[in-house]
Amino acid sequence: VVLADVMEQIQEEGDKYRSFLNGEGEKNTVWRHGAPPMYDAVNKLFEQGRTREWPKGSLEEIVQKAVKSWEMEVSHKIRVQDLKSINPEKFKLIVNGREGLSAEEVLRLGTYNALLKSSLPEQFKYYKAEEESFESSHEAFRSAFPRGFAWEVISVHSGPPLISYKFRHWGYFEGPFRGHAPTGELVELYGMGILKVDESLKAEDVEIYYDPAELLGVLVKGPPISEDHNNGEISASAHHSCPFSN
Repeated sequence: VVLADVMEQIQEEGDKYRSFLNGEGEKNTVWRHGAPPMYDAVNKLFEQGRTREWPKGSLEEIVQKAVKSWEMEVSHKIRVQDLKSINPEKFKLIVNGREGLSAEEVLRLGTYNALLKSSLPEQFKYYKAEEESFESSHEAFRSAFPRGFAWEVISVHSGPPLISYKFRHWGYFEGPFRGHAPTGELVELYGMGILKVDESLKAEDVEIYYDPAELLGVLVKGPPISEDHNNGEISASAHHSCPFSN
């Protein structure tokens, strides 16, 4: 009941699946692109492809909205003081057991760079997060997934304050990615999350565990796009060695 009451208080400040997008509480928010983002396309993809439809007010629905809300905020707001879904003084994002990143670091790096940072040897790094900016990383994945990259909770194993859950991320590889032609196929990845929250459901620690090869392995499978200088047409080679395909 307490969780439902908390969500009810912030319900009108977002869309159906995220809080803190609009409303009186956002009138002084500084948005990365000058205005709140629109989620119509990815919400449609989510509704068409989700494997679960959680009852309103259920723990699963609350966790799903909480995670979508903090991800929206760190992707589209640029000031720590505008982040209402997290406790900025305590917040840490921990991916696959690596050292935690603060709210300031996540705002600077972007979620894709934070999630795809790797300790693999250089020759096996197709995506080098340390060489990417916030803007370049988001542009790369917006290009690859023009309909968006949807996310859902598929199970919750413990309630607050330490929430453990399993998630699914998916999208259709319908646009070019770093010189690779799209294949049109469904890209799916699964993972586990541990979310530590305070009494207001503000995130303090976010731990995420998943296999990045489930994402990158498909994106670099598309044949390389090359410029045919003889006729000016874009052509795709059918042969490519992928470090993630083994």
